[in-house]
Amino acid sequence: MSDETRPRRQLRLGSLAAALTATLALLCCTGGAGAFFLTELGGESANGMTLANQDCKEDTQVNIVGEMPRIPQYGERQLRNAARIIKVGQEMKVSPRGWVIAVATALQESRLLNLANRTVSESETIPNEGIGADHDSVGLFQQRASWGSVTQRMTPEYAARKFYEKLVRVPGWETMPLSRAAQAVQISAFPDAYAKHEDVAARIVSALAGGAARITLAGGKQTCDSAAEGQIAASGWTAPIPGGVGSGFRTADRPAHNGVDIAAPKGTDIRVAATGRVLVAHCDPDNRGGRTCDVDGWPNKGGCGWFVDVLHAGGFVTRYCHMVSKPRVNVGQLVEAGVVIGEVGSSGNSSGPHLHYEVHKDEDRSSRGAIDPVPFMRSRGAPLKGAG
Repeated sequence: MSDETRPRRQLRLGSLAAALTATLALLCCTGGAGAFFLTELGGESANGMTLANQDCKEDTQVNIVGEMPRIPQYGERQLRNAARIIKVGQEMKVSPRGWVIAVATALQESRLLNLANRTVSESETIPNEGIGADHDSVGLFQQRASWGSVTQRMTPEYAARKFYEKLVRVPGWETMPLSRAAQAVQISAFPDAYAKHEDVAARIVSALAGGAARITLAGGKQTCDSAAEGQIAASGWTAPIPGGVGSGFRTADRPAHNGVDIAAPKGTDIRVAATGRVLVAHCDPDNRGGRTCDVDGWPNKGGCGWFVDVLHAGGFVTRYCHMVSKPRVNVGQLVEAGVVIGEVGSSGNSSGPHLHYEVHKDEDRSSRGAIDPVPFMRSRGAPLKGAG
């Protein structure tokens, strides 16, 4: 597995915690927020490529010979290789979550290019799409000699099949974080490097296979757009609570409302929407600077109350406000999709129990980075109930 394709920076949790403590002064639900940027977990983006316009079908067969979609940063050869990886998964009846894991792994190992190796002379005589130099690793997944002959490992279909054969033998692979599942197969020296490719891998899978990253597997049945009550879609996303959306994103009467309010009884579990790293987990000061989150709030009090911010692959940040008590997670903690991080309450700027839920792009936690959670969550196969 080529070192040239892996980042060497590590998450500096100590400096992260210090920076957050020193700089945060949020005024959630009234439009104000302090910006904070984090680069280590942002990962690759695919600007211009969306999932919202993809019709989701449970049985779309990928086409490896037709015209490839246009995706920024990725050329026709890379997307055709991704299509080959997906097609093998379909033939082996691996669920779409496996396709996302496989594509993300190949993105990290080779940027979806079928690489030869300058230390393996035979590989350079085989048609290839670039030259690497890591041990005896070759191909899309940078597989070493124990995985097969050089010719076999540089055949995308063979390489993908070997990856899937090992993946499906990993207990619980479909519900574990992508980085753990990929690492169980690859045994990489950089086990956390796969996670940053999850979002773009899901986008590629959906672009090539009819919105397949929006598929949820439950009870052996695949359904589209049903990750609403703790189930995880192939994209790696789930709805934070099963309640219905009330007040929407930046409406005419609330133009500074940078998220949506989801109705739910006090004490309802709040689940993190996707695997990520906790950026904030504390009591947000109100308009007077008070930290009185252990009591119910009121309109115009200001602040998110008890709240959590989480950074996800692709540079997205999700925010969960008005929790009833101190969050169950801590700054710097890695949380898996669907894990309960707190309970619905009415702390802070609130008139009754609900979850105020925000999504931000480009690692921008300020109001400038806020986007409408409704179409975003629908595009990930985890629609918010009651949202049109």
